[in-house]
Amino acid sequence: VNSIKVCTMPSEILLKIFSYLDALSLLCIGCVNKHFYHLSNDNVIWFKIYSSFFPPKRTNWKTKPVERTAVLPSHATVLDRESGYWKKEYIMKQIAAGKTKIIQFLKPINPYTGLPLKIKEAIKAYNLSWVIVLKDRNGKEHVMEQVDISFNDTSITVFWYGTNWPCLDTLQTLELCGVTPLLLDRCKVPTYNIPRRRSLIAEFSLTNLTNTTTMIGSDVLVELFRLNPGLLVGLWKKGNGIAFITASLHHHQLLERSTLGSVTAPYVLPPHKPILDDVDPEYGLHGYQLHVDMHSGGHTYMCGTFRNVFCRKDYIRNGFLRLTVISLKNNSQHLPLAGKVGFFWRTDVFEGNVQNCYMMDVTLLDEMEKPFWCFSAPVYMKLSSKASCLYDYTGHNYDLNYVDSEGKVHIELVWLEETKEYYIVNLVLYLSTEKVNSWFGTKY
Repeated sequence: VNSIKVCTMPSEILLKIFSYLDALSLLCIGCVNKHFYHLSNDNVIWFKIYSSFFPPKRTNWKTKPVERTAVLPSHATVLDRESGYWKKEYIMKQIAAGKTKIIQFLKPINPYTGLPLKIKEAIKAYNLSWVIVLKDRNGKEHVMEQVDISFNDTSITVFWYGTNWPCLDTLQTLELCGVTPLLLDRCKVPTYNIPRRRSLIAEFSLTNLTNTTTMIGSDVLVELFRLNPGLLVGLWKKGNGIAFITASLHHHQLLERSTLGSVTAPYVLPPHKPILDDVDPEYGLHGYQLHVDMHSGGHTYMCGTFRNVFCRKDYIRNGFLRLTVISLKNNSQHLPLAGKVGFFWRTDVFEGNVQNCYMMDVTLLDEMEKPFWCFSAPVYMKLSSKASCLYDYTGHNYDLNYVDSEGKVHIELVWLEETKEYYIVNLVLYLSTEKVNSWFGTKY
């Protein structure tokens, strides 16, 4: 009854009431109904808010008196603007001011990874979180808020789990989006009941998931399905329902991808301008630096930096450059994986560990120490069908392979029964020749 009385109030009275509200309250009340939305766009109210936060700049006091202060728009000029003009101006300036603050966090660079040092602080300062939007065949959206987040050296892992998942058989697509408060300076404490903006990062198809997607591992309760890039869906073995979803997001361009896109389109990276070098006949083939992290659930299995990685022209074949990081024939380069290797998962009630699966972060820098190829993705080790040619190791051999549009990673491992650990005995990167030529302006 009270809401009906409010709606039947004269617009003049409602505008007077709205004039006492702050920006955040105005945005919220505009979601009540169409009438409130149009009234909450009033230019006079929003210009008052705009001018209080962004007052006109004062010029040098030594100039002529007529130039001492910037002239405020007249009341008639304010009303001449289309409805909502000053609301949009206020929001755009707030967003721009927030981005300027975040840029300061991204300036310090880690010399080992070539990535921002203060990515964790930037995420917290921006009040950034991630959601997944599940869409069914009828177009209905199910928005799932993140439950937990894990910070790693070169990536973050975001978790979603609970009991309110929609039926998997009815779902068509999954959208991964970054979410930030619309008014950054007004929302110091994370909350879901405030106006927010989404930035689409990636979209995945869930149609016939179990038939069209590779299962990378399982335990007694769940089966894991990988959706590139960087998404892992855990399904209950009984009932075929969603148990959890995990996203692995690399730090490279993470803030940009999570904030600068729109609801319907992801952020597009600016084109890379190649720096030509006519002096070096093998330009683009050497000076690479690789940083690899293998981890899960707060456990780090391997973290290493490899410098001066190179490729000879003889190794360019079938559209790929081969970069050998750990050689099969050089025992001194072989590295162990620490701890019990597996993917740790949890829900509200259950938890488990899927053996031989984990997250892998790859950060490859060029000779100018700029990120060249970066990804974070769930991977799994598969029992190799090839006979081992290594006589110093006795145990089962495993292969790990990752492929995307820019390159491939091939890793060979050996299980040592005596010490109960895996050893990486071969690590090779295959870079797309097309990617290298585009990056360096070469013609390999």
